[in-house]
Amino acid sequence: MTKRTEREEDDTVRYATLACARDGKALNRIFNVVNPHLTGKTECKARFNALKSDGKLQLTTIHNIHNHDRSPKKSHFFRYNREVSDAIKRVLNTNDMAGVRMNKSFGSLVVGADDDGRLKNVFWVDPRSRAAYQYFGDVVTFDTTYLTNRYGMPFAPFVGVNHHGQSILLGAGLISSEDTKIFVWLFQTWLQCIDGIAPKTIITDQDRAMKNVIGIVFSNTRHRFCLWHILNEVPEKLSSYSSYKTGMKNALMKYVYDSQSVDEFETSWVELITMYNLQENMWLQSLYADREYWVLAFL
Repeated sequence: MTKRTEREEDDTVRYATLACARDGKALNRIFNVVNPHLTGKTECKARFNALKSDGKLQLTTIHNIHNHDRSPKKSHFFRYNREVSDAIKRVLNTNDMAGVRMNKSFGSLVVGADDDGRLKNVFWVDPRSRAAYQYFGDVVTFDTTYLTNRYGMPFAPFVGVNHHGQSILLGAGLISSEDTKIFVWLFQTWLQCIDGIAPKTIITDQDRAMKNVIGIVFSNTRHRFCLWHILNEVPEKLSSYSSYKTGMKNALMKYVYDSQSVDEFETSWVELITMYNLQENMWLQSLYADREYWVLAFL
């Protein structure tokens, strides 16, 4: 990429453009008469424009379609990759600690910083993940409980399943917390990296902040809760009841998996709550309130 900026009198950036390195007309270089070659310019119009507004640079134009083939494997030859800033070094070190190999080239890398400029959140997606999403992005799972590193930053992967039944990474982030603001940043960043094409269905845990954000960022996407996460909590939430091992657990599993219709589930749930005196159990009350997100009969 090539960078052009215009500055104010106080030396702050007023306007900035990031353009493809192949912008401009092709010219023959004749410095080497024996082996003349083109400069590689193709008049490519891919670029990002940003204009200062309210003290911050805001994107005004995004054109990410190139008129030439791209070669990610040759990216280390490009001029803008000859130097690595301190911020990117910190990102790469964080990726390394998260188990991401350094020899992976990232198609997109977005860093979120706090007001003091310190690294706060990181998101990346590589060209292979972006290509895989075009084919296998119908149903995506998102799970921040997969891994937490020693710095307490949850690892947040977007995962799909290919036609061989294998899990495939569609993007991932390291986030500083699991609140609404961070999830908005993460989901919007991922959506931009996948060309604005939202998944048809996304499966997550029961995080309330995440539920609200998905309704905002992916307004037309069906949101469902991961049944494995829910049932994994059953022993912790219900094992204190004396009837847990003598029938309650099996009854719950039966009603969840075997109910063939909404009416059948509703009847069975009332039966379960009444039979085992579970009217005061807040966890079951919350599950029932969100039953359309996880009960098979509703799906």
